[in-house]
Amino acid sequence: MWGIQRTRYADCNGSEASEETEIVVNIGGVKQVLYGDVLSRYPDTRLAELVDCSLKSSEEISLLCDDFDPDTGEFYFDRDPEAFKCIIELYYYGEIHMKRGICPICFMKEMEFWKIGSDFLDDCCKYHLKEVEDELAEIAEKVRTILVDREGDPSAGGWQRFQICIWRLMEKPDSSLPAHIIAIVSFIFILVSSVVMCVGTIPDLQVEDSEGNLTEHPTLEIIETVCIGWFTIEYLLRLISSPNKIKFVLSFMNIIDFLAIMPFFVVLILTSFGAGVMELANVQQAVQALRIMRIARIFKLARHSSGLQTLTSALKSSFKELGLLLMYMGVGVFLFSALGYTMEQNHPDTLFTSIPQSFWWAVITMTTVGYGDVYPKTTLGRCNAAISFLCGVIAIALPIHPIINNFVLFYNKQQVLETAAKHEIELMALRSGDEELKAEPGAHKHVCGTGEWGNAMHSCHSDTYIPLLKDPRGVNREKCS
Repeated sequence: MWGIQRTRYADCNGSEASEETEIVVNIGGVKQVLYGDVLSRYPDTRLAELVDCSLKSSEEISLLCDDFDPDTGEFYFDRDPEAFKCIIELYYYGEIHMKRGICPICFMKEMEFWKIGSDFLDDCCKYHLKEVEDELAEIAEKVRTILVDREGDPSAGGWQRFQICIWRLMEKPDSSLPAHIIAIVSFIFILVSSVVMCVGTIPDLQVEDSEGNLTEHPTLEIIETVCIGWFTIEYLLRLISSPNKIKFVLSFMNIIDFLAIMPFFVVLILTSFGAGVMELANVQQAVQALRIMRIARIFKLARHSSGLQTLTSALKSSFKELGLLLMYMGVGVFLFSALGYTMEQNHPDTLFTSIPQSFWWAVITMTTVGYGDVYPKTTLGRCNAAISFLCGVIAIALPIHPIINNFVLFYNKQQVLETAAKHEIELMALRSGDEELKAEPGAHKHVCGTGEWGNAMHSCHSDTYIPLLKDPRGVNREKCS
């Protein structure tokens, strides 16, 4: 028996009979005595319908509960007693608070069974429920992606099937062994291209052209050309097979891929115009700028590294903390550079010629770099430098912990979602096998449950079933009834 103190209130209809009515319910083996005046505060709920059960037939009573003992007047419900502790709070406190450890989705099914709307749920519990629903939606999306990668769309035509096949090879390394090999080859080309770009700047490995200028070694240029050829073919195949061309072109990672190959072809076009064009100063500066843009290809590694993708997502979710860090540093740089200039301007050998010039000193001091090219020479200036150093350490350390927490939370969430998606795929395969067995002649028929709610606790689906998910193969997977 649960010790929730009963308070005496008149029921909503002013009925004295309901006020004196005692109702005994058995929730999963735990008995509870309820009172009609309390339950009648919410007449549309299932418990309130038990108040007038003496006027109902046995068939009507069987629709309200799982079992009824007419001798003792006890109503039996095959429900979760822990969840019922939260449900009964509505009649005493006017709202429901979901206790820690209860699955929000299962608890919403409990509320649905007891005919209680979600509006009675506490605000903090609604927020938690929204988070769980978002996670289930993400899991459902991952399951859809996995199923489409495995089986494809059966309604697609010949060209569409070819596009899907190419898309899997170039974009889905886990879809097949050839796709995994292509991902590894692409990763190797990215590393080789980045190394060649760096090695090509070493003067000892450069050669002189006819005019005596140092240029890249011909062997490195050949390797660079081969790598660019691979990147170009890869980009074009992914563009052709992309289901949404506009979304593909505007994607951040695809913009990086385009910037990685574009400088090579622009320089090639400028070179084809002849030496006269290449001798122009503006053209030479443009060529140098385009060559520098080749460093963008290092970001292509993020396509093949889940760790880099997680780091990027964690930084996106930490914009507020990063903004606070920049704000702290900006205020500190402006304050300490102005103080440093004021304290050092009267020294004959001062290195602080202006406040904007002092910004550089403040930045390298607050970030604990300290190159030593600019330093204070007066006592007050050195005290200002010591304070700026300490404030810089504090300003940098404060937002770091939330950023690290965001990274850990996001990484753990990704791992959980991937594991849950794979688990759901396995469960769908098991359910598919069960349906095939039931479809065979003479197979044993299993009844999951009855009643208007369908007895979800006895459903054939697992607790992790995702109702948002539809089988892309066109096979309807419904609950047994």
